[in-house]
Amino acid sequence: MRLALAQIDPTVGDLAGNRKLILARIEEARTAGADLVVLPELAVTGYPPEDLLLRPGFVRAARASLEQIAVETGGIVALVGVPLSDGDLYNACAICAGGEVTGWAKKWHLPNYGVFDEKRYFASGNELALVDVAGTKVGITICEDMWIPGPPTTALASAGAELLVNLSASPFHVGRAEEREAIFSARARESGVRVALCNTVGGQDELVFDGHSLVLESDGSVLARAPGFEETLLVFDTDRPEASTVSALGDDVEQMRRALVLGLRDYVAKNGFDAVIVSVSGGIDSAVTAALAVEALGAECVHCVSMPSRYSSEGTRADARRLAENLGCDFRELPIEPVVEAYCGVLAESFAGREPDVAEENLQARIRGTIAMALSNKFGRLLVASGNKSELSVGYATLYGDMAGGFALLKDVFKTDVFRLARHLNERAGRELVPQSTIDRAPSAELREGQLDEDSLPPYAELDRVLEAYVEEDRSLDELSADGFDPDVVARAVALIDRAEYKRRQAPPGVRLRPKAFGRDRRTPITNRWRS
Repeated sequence: MRLALAQIDPTVGDLAGNRKLILARIEEARTAGADLVVLPELAVTGYPPEDLLLRPGFVRAARASLEQIAVETGGIVALVGVPLSDGDLYNACAICAGGEVTGWAKKWHLPNYGVFDEKRYFASGNELALVDVAGTKVGITICEDMWIPGPPTTALASAGAELLVNLSASPFHVGRAEEREAIFSARARESGVRVALCNTVGGQDELVFDGHSLVLESDGSVLARAPGFEETLLVFDTDRPEASTVSALGDDVEQMRRALVLGLRDYVAKNGFDAVIVSVSGGIDSAVTAALAVEALGAECVHCVSMPSRYSSEGTRADARRLAENLGCDFRELPIEPVVEAYCGVLAESFAGREPDVAEENLQARIRGTIAMALSNKFGRLLVASGNKSELSVGYATLYGDMAGGFALLKDVFKTDVFRLARHLNERAGRELVPQSTIDRAPSAELREGQLDEDSLPPYAELDRVLEAYVEEDRSLDELSADGFDPDVVARAVALIDRAEYKRRQAPPGVRLRPKAFGRDRRTPITNRWRS
């Protein structure tokens, strides 16, 4: 049997566009001589459709789109992910052959953790789904069904399945591809048959899907692997496995780069923007944001604006301009000192008798946010904020200032990883994209004379270790102190994290890169007196 795994990038709610993608891949698979083509989980609607599933009209339209797809399945069997209204609503796979829908598979195990909320929408299936394709008995599973040991995978194998296929929409985080492969390898060994995974690819709001579709031998070894972060059709001959391609996974920093590029590209394109604005300060975060934006969209679609104040050094001003030159981007410098003076004049009477403090510092950031948003509104370009996860964790960010924007690209990237990405981008390019002076300079918001981030925060190398343990692993303050973390660093960081939840709720969406990103992964009350 010749199998084709159609790793596509659908858009949630774009039924016509998704149908066009699906039909193009079905035709490509048929031309390649495939007997069976597998599409991803909920390919017809895009994943996750969330509360669109609560609209009966949407579910009916999805079914109508499926029927149009089924008509085009002459000479090939297609497994297509789609919601099924059958008394209850199911996350389902339609078996399409001979120009019609000939059967169904319903998802058994519904994930309801992290970013998943499937029990809100779907009922669980409990029937085995087998289809005969070119003399091979194929058992059908959907995503989480194969993450759980036992049925339906073992039950399908016992029922005679010679190949287990899985329609997936498995979101990316760093290390997820390796984790997923290990899980599916275990299912292959457990069931004693070959396993094929078709995973979706693309960006959907904060989620990125990495693809990396797979075919595994019954002993768990990899027979074929599709490339990550791009659309492709992976064709596999069951009697000639040695002829298949096994694409490399890439290391963690390369996976981060590709996920960020794909996430931004799809967010921009799928939401109807044609260009972005990045406020470049001469610092590392905005430099990496701009460089990634150029990779995602092209230099002609990235507009850099520098807004220096009296506290901006000549070094950072020069680096902002040099960055834009290195990237080939449009660049403009708009000094904000006259605006700062005007604001301070308006506030002079109200602030009389009080020394300058964080209010005046934040005022500068908010002026920059206002100017950047004005440019965004005027030209219809998406403003991309450049704050990182370390800053957002501890509230070292200004509401309506540097947090302003429609998308926060580095929202789930720790500061130490921002530096790794900067070096990686330069190494890949074989030249200096991010100025080396930007990488070497001690981080500073430059909102007062001689300011450094470490005046207000622990060193990032220490802080990020605490943030990872407290935010992502849910370790308590006492546990961290007992495990050898510096108690003073832990106490400072935890206090800052707990106070900053209200800011995080107001942050723009951004690419999810970690197992527990801020947002649906971590739902902490703002009003909250629990202290660990």
